[in-house]
Amino acid sequence: MAIEISEKAAVRIKTITAEKNTPRGGLRLGVKGGGCSGLSYFIDWAAEPARFDQVIERDGARVFVDPKSAVFLQGTTIDWQQTLMQTGFVFRNPNVKSACGCGESFTV
Repeated sequence: MAIEISEKAAVRIKTITAEKNTPRGGLRLGVKGGGCSGLSYFIDWAAEPARFDQVIERDGARVFVDPKSAVFLQGTTIDWQQTLMQTGFVFRNPNVKSACGCGESFTV
């Protein structure tokens, strides 16, 4: 199962690409140790992919994932959500077995 980018997330990523004037750029998505459940997501912007990154594309939007994080992210859908309570990227990860109450960390 591959990592997928929703249509809304793709639009947002392309907007950031244009704002930052980084045509080879993309959203860097990863997993690191930490948080109350053991693992947490991190996102950043990268001007281009690193040497061993997995590059996921949809409609010109790019997401870069390092090989270690890719193991925990297989099957994940990256979405963009804008509500009264939250605006930002949302990760629907089928590998998550439990998450903390705040939703910032998880276990697989």
